Amino acid sequence: MIKISKLTDYAVVVLTQLSRDHGVHTVSNLAESTGIPAPTVAKLLKPLTAAGLVASHRGTNGGYALNREPERISVAAIITALEGPIAVTECVSDADSLCGVERLCPMRGNWEKINRAVRAALEEVTLADMAAPPPWPLPAANATGHAETRTGESRG
Repeated sequence: MIKISKLTDYAVVVLTQLSRDHGVHTVSNLAESTGIPAPTVAKLLKPLTAAGLVASHRGTNGGYALNREPERISVAAIITALEGPIAVTECVSDADSLCGVERLCPMRGNWEKINRAVRAALEEVTLADMAAPPPWPLPAANATGHAETRTGESRG
């Protein structure tokens, strides 16, 4: 399973909040409006600022704001800021820990094709897309927190 970390998920939530409420926001304001604990918001803002996605403003009215328009921030850029280069396997990443059979592996070039496709798909989705309401109604969660199907069966 290809899965992003919880911190990256939270980063999308924080950035989405910044895109909806233009201007400068404090860590505590972002924590309150997103429901994410303030220490976690502060932790997220550091790599997002370093990646140039968020700008830090000092002073009495200081805080954080998007550094560019939401339409110009890709999901790939957010993932890369928090998790490093997007790669579906070690042999197609820029990681130092290479596979022991990398030179002999006949699959390496094929994994790179998949990696490029995944990266391209993530580049096409922007923060503006993520901030928009979903194009279909989301299923309601039942008492267990799982979505219910139209027949009332629980999924998840």
